[in-house]
Amino acid sequence: MRKANELTEILEILPLTQEAFAPYGDVIEADPSKMRLINNGTTERYHALAKPVVVGAPERLIFNIFRGQPRQFPYEVGMMERHPFGSQSFAPLSGRPFLVGVSDDVDGKPGRPRIFLAAAHQGVNYFPNTWHHPLMALGGVSDFLVVDRDNTAANLEEFFFEMPYQISEPSL
Repeated sequence: MRKANELTEILEILPLTQEAFAPYGDVIEADPSKMRLINNGTTERYHALAKPVVVGAPERLIFNIFRGQPRQFPYEVGMMERHPFGSQSFAPLSGRPFLVGVSDDVDGKPGRPRIFLAAAHQGVNYFPNTWHHPLMALGGVSDFLVVDRDNTAANLEEFFFEMPYQISEPSL
């Protein structure tokens, strides 16, 4: 339990870019360098924006819809999770931005979290074994298309920080 005189470290919210997020996974957005015209020129296809991964057969990839409740601020980041045997992607369906929290692995535990603001047109694909915070919806109840490994219970590791970090309300 935290003592009254202990200060919680406030985390900066960073813009989500492929370069900044590269150690943790893929940013899923319409990248003009990956655009191809298909269907007789009536459709733009943004090709191979993320590559889902499943480690170990006979597991399979599944598509889910997660409905996230909006976070209240200031918000405490008290835990991180990771999925050792497969990637996990989140693509917003409700037209709202959301927060993405990730950490480097430090001796098998998450380090200091990095917080990114994902725009309503961006999604993320976490690499296998990447420490990340559970879904952080903003502004209202939000739906997300989630692609991950079936049998997720066997693919989950959680870590709880002794001292939580804090996020102030992002400027949208």
